[in-house]
Amino acid sequence: MLADSPELVIFDCDGVLVDSEVLTVGIDRRVLAEFGWHLTEEQIVHRFVGRSSSHFRAELESYLGRSLPDDWEDPYQSWYVDAFEQDLVAVSGVEDALDRIPWPTCVASSGSHEKLRRTLGKTDLYSRFEGRIFSATEVVSGKPAPDLFLHAASLLGASPERCVVIEDSRFGVMAARAAGMTAFGYAGGLTPAEWLHGENTTVFDDMVELPGLLGVSPLGVPPL
Repeated sequence: MLADSPELVIFDCDGVLVDSEVLTVGIDRRVLAEFGWHLTEEQIVHRFVGRSSSHFRAELESYLGRSLPDDWEDPYQSWYVDAFEQDLVAVSGVEDALDRIPWPTCVASSGSHEKLRRTLGKTDLYSRFEGRIFSATEVVSGKPAPDLFLHAASLLGASPERCVVIEDSRFGVMAARAAGMTAFGYAGGLTPAEWLHGENTTVFDDMVELPGLLGVSPLGVPPL
């Protein structure tokens, strides 16, 4: 439980608000295999979960030893879109958690705004955050750099030390720590809990627990 009420609760999107990581990692494996790079699910989680699409491209180019054209992803985008349309749902318990959190919230994700509109819209979460959604495309360096979280806090007028970040990836919690924010690592998805542990970080595995960890009483009352 926090000692003081936060000024801002920052949510990652994939794996925290929407249950997309299993879908994404499965398709990432297929895409990489198309280029002859065969990785396990664990290897993909370790390398890519929580990072931006530009990082994915850079890693693939490094593996191939050559640059990729700007439209290299075009043949594969329908794979992701179709999977999300068919199977994407909100993370279990997150809607109730959002209902109970009384402080300002926002989304800060490595995904593009187009992807965020699609995934949050598909799960009926977009309206909860509209106007307070930030993408790594808005900053120079994505996670694990602190830029995105500091950008969100600055635009919403919150002090970094009074912000908390809800993340499910090791790169996300690293970014939160680098920003001087308190991290809550959600271990209910693909990332092993031990990858999330660290300084100024609380690890949990059920979204139902989140309001209590933030200091909200069972009656929905924040601390004085």
